[in-house]
Amino acid sequence: MGQLSKKLLVLAAMVAAALAVAELCGAIPLEDKDLESEEALWDLYERWQTAHRVPRHHVEKHRRFGTFKSNVRFIHSHNKRGDRPYRLRLNRFGDMDRHEFRATFAGSHVNDLQRDGPVAPAIPGFMYAGVNVSDLPQSVDWREQGAVTGVKNQGKCGSCWAFSTVVSVEGINAIRTGQLVSLSEQELIDCDTADNNGCQGGLMDNAFEYIKNNGGLATEDAYPYHASNGTCDAVEAKGSPVVVRIDGHQDVPANSEEELAKAVANQPVSVAIDASGQAFQFYSAGVFTGECGTELDHGVAVVGYGVDSDGMAYWTVKNSWGTAWGEKGYIRMQKDGGFSGGLCGIAMEASYPVKTQSKPKPTPTPRRALGERKSQ
Repeated sequence: MGQLSKKLLVLAAMVAAALAVAELCGAIPLEDKDLESEEALWDLYERWQTAHRVPRHHVEKHRRFGTFKSNVRFIHSHNKRGDRPYRLRLNRFGDMDRHEFRATFAGSHVNDLQRDGPVAPAIPGFMYAGVNVSDLPQSVDWREQGAVTGVKNQGKCGSCWAFSTVVSVEGINAIRTGQLVSLSEQELIDCDTADNNGCQGGLMDNAFEYIKNNGGLATEDAYPYHASNGTCDAVEAKGSPVVVRIDGHQDVPANSEEELAKAVANQPVSVAIDASGQAFQFYSAGVFTGECGTELDHGVAVVGYGVDSDGMAYWTVKNSWGTAWGEKGYIRMQKDGGFSGGLCGIAMEASYPVKTQSKPKPTPTPRRALGERKSQ
């Protein structure tokens, strides 16, 4: 190997190591002294920028400082009170207000107008309807069963719907075959364009239908992610050494956490939630009970449920914001809290891939794509 090649390999290793450090970087701890003065807050802002490698030019930095201060005070006040079962931290979203955060990560690059397009029809029925809730295990964790891949990062692309879809397809494939294979979100972004809009939003139900009709989904290795819209490379997708197939999907009966638990006890499930709240933005650990609505804007996946040491029931939810957010990329959300549709609407629009033969399809019904905002 030549000297140039060796240097390039060393440089690549250094870059990879730097990215790993940035990804694993937890958060800067907040102390009372950090909020004592404008100077202390400015020093904290500069330390935050350095730690999270967030470049800001001079004018933008001063413009965002007000937002940063507000977020820091919100986080610090919440943690000082200590009256809720979850904690917040100053993560890489530190100088983003709620509107920018939602537009970038919870509803990335949303369209200005609502798109009421058709939703791919589900296989009629609910295969777990006959399950008795009292017979369900007290806790389920599909990570422990080898049915969940590592946490991924969607970046600044409104592709949450693709990541949510992939988690549940990876899960059912692992359960059925005993092999956990990381699948391609990028293929969905590039190729599933009939009803979904890549980085501008989409729906998991439509993605399931694409996978069924396409004859499967390529692996992550064969069709890697690059966090932007691209041209569908059918050769690359079909050239995958492993293509995971499904026979369709079913919807969990809406607004029922009991029905959702029946499904999750048998496989990971794709769900839509309202992730635009400030507390959700800075979630760090514990069972999340924060304020949120039901304006579903983010696709995630439920990969288990359980009860914490204080007796609070929770859903184990896999997100796609990298491992530096939440509990190494996961959030535990309150379960059975008495909310219609579940906390943040988690039980409103849940669905999962199936391996049964599709039956006659019902007429498609309108649903707003995740990653799109309502018209004003």
